[in-house]
Amino acid sequence: MTEKGIETPSFFLCPISLEIMKDPVTLSTGITYDRESIEKWLCIKRNHTCPITKQTLTDIELTPNHTLRRLIQSWCTINAPFGVERFPTPRLPVSKSQILNLLQDSKSPHLEMKCLKRLKMIVLESDMNKRAVEAAGAVDYLAYIVNKCPSVNVALSSSPEEFSGSDNMLTASSDAVSILYHLGLSQTSLKALFGNNGEFVNAMTRVMQLTANDESRTYAILLLNSMMEVAEPIQMMSLNRHFFIELTRILIKQVSRKATKAALKILIGVCPWGRNRIKTVEAGVVPVLVDTLLDCTEKRTVEMVLLLLHHLCLCADGRAELLKHGAGLAVVSKKICRVSGVASERAVRILHSVASYSGNARVVQEMLQLGVVGKLCFVLQVDCCEKKTREKAREILKMHARAWKNSSCVPYNLVASYPS
Repeated sequence: MTEKGIETPSFFLCPISLEIMKDPVTLSTGITYDRESIEKWLCIKRNHTCPITKQTLTDIELTPNHTLRRLIQSWCTINAPFGVERFPTPRLPVSKSQILNLLQDSKSPHLEMKCLKRLKMIVLESDMNKRAVEAAGAVDYLAYIVNKCPSVNVALSSSPEEFSGSDNMLTASSDAVSILYHLGLSQTSLKALFGNNGEFVNAMTRVMQLTANDESRTYAILLLNSMMEVAEPIQMMSLNRHFFIELTRILIKQVSRKATKAALKILIGVCPWGRNRIKTVEAGVVPVLVDTLLDCTEKRTVEMVLLLLHHLCLCADGRAELLKHGAGLAVVSKKICRVSGVASERAVRILHSVASYSGNARVVQEMLQLGVVGKLCFVLQVDCCEKKTREKAREILKMHARAWKNSSCVPYNLVASYPS
């Protein structure tokens, strides 16, 4: 290979990137790579094999190859007149012993905040640092910090001195949540965080209740989302009502787009288990979802809101809340054929649940007056919806054809299917 017209020694090149190594490091297999390339291979791709030898790596410690780095830097200096730039000496990465010392120091109350800030800086520096911090056992320590977050009652009833202490614990808990999120934890670590008794989830809920920082709320909800993706059904059935109330608050406040989508994803994931549908409805989420549909135009968010509403309308309380909202039925039907095929199917499923289980005379008449019936008839006449969506719409229309027989929009064959 040539560098600006100059022949580059082959052993200066990284086997992965095929470019001159700025920070050569050697694996336990004896092969040297550029640090940035091998870290991407090991940490981002989660591939624990040597790219050249294909050997499985039991130790992913990267040893700086100082001799080769100096040779490369000398070669760059010699060829500077030809336009070759000399690479600066790289900063040494954090070692395991440094992380362990930091965790030990953080156990001292007056050093805790300082150590947490330093730990966050280390984590944000590189993916390799993230894995080193996780391997050093920092996750357990950070979980301990989060679990110390005070309850709302304790924080509000504290004396000035106690309030200051509670505020410091909240700040430390928020910082710990941020670090845990940025670590990009493995599935094993995420499952361990969840635990058996849900204590950590309750502590995360307290952080969201107390913090006034939208960034902290966002990190908390994103970390919870990662945890819920690996949780067992039994763990999801033990969630308390405060958890659902805080997720609803996230949706109301629209803390951030990421937080909104994460909250919706969590609720969609937990709804099928235990009494979670009831808990979600009791948290007041249905009117929030309807209001979101009235204002939101972003396709993915609308699809998620409709899916959650579909889950909630499988229970009587959820349907009752939808019908109680003046715009509930109208806004759901309005999304049909306006957003996507997925959104149309979910909206029709919601209407099917209402028509099947809550379709009394008042509701059926309301569906006609609000234009819901007209929209369902439109679904039968256009190709913008999938076959299964049209079949669901036909079922709804046929279900209440006698009540709607005088409406000009209902096809004659559906009305005729009922005896006069």
